[in-house]
Amino acid sequence: MTAFVLVHGAWHGGWCWVRVAERLRRAGHRVLTPTLTGLGDRAHLLSPAIDLDTHIADIVGVLEAEELTGVVLCGHSYAGMVVTGVADRIPDRIAALVYLDAYVPKDGQAARDLRLAEMNAQTDRLVAERGEGWWVPPRSAESLGMMRAEDRAWVDRRCTPHPYATMTQPVRLSGAWATVKTKVYIKAVDHRRSPFDSFAEAARTDPAWRHVGIECGHDVMIDRPDALADTLLGI
Repeated sequence: MTAFVLVHGAWHGGWCWVRVAERLRRAGHRVLTPTLTGLGDRAHLLSPAIDLDTHIADIVGVLEAEELTGVVLCGHSYAGMVVTGVADRIPDRIAALVYLDAYVPKDGQAARDLRLAEMNAQTDRLVAERGEGWWVPPRSAESLGMMRAEDRAWVDRRCTPHPYATMTQPVRLSGAWATVKTKVYIKAVDHRRSPFDSFAEAARTDPAWRHVGIECGHDVMIDRPDALADTLLGI
């Protein structure tokens, strides 16, 4: 039995993994889908004080409290920042590090540093006009390239504002995260104008990484849960 810890991206919550988690559990594995502070079922905790360190501490706390080792740790989108920070702090607990259409930061980089300039300009405007200067309104499911109308309606209902400080705080890394033996990058092939293309290409050409492409939009765990579960089980 393997322990999978699946970490959601911006605006989402642990709810977004339900389809993948069901498939992994049917295969006999333990699956945790924690919700980051201030999001999803923890949206009541949203505050300007939440930053990237908060979210890294959330997941470190889960692994330590559950006494998990040999973990497959998967981060989607923004959570690439989170899982990198987690793996840098407790690499001995992690057997495989999986980036699902996600950022792969270097020391001193913030998520904002890794986004397209036009995305940052749009986000700054939304934060100023609608987010009280400190939270980011959710993106629409349609803009994420989601395939099915019923899924778009579900995601739009469930997404919540995201604390902007998590995107502007630089991650601090010693480099220990890179010692995790198995590193996998899963690219959402149909995600257009993506800030993640450069990370996927770097993984594709690096023999220390495995690269997998899944044909769908950005929310792979919702659009293609079978393909994603099969990929995770293959790890």
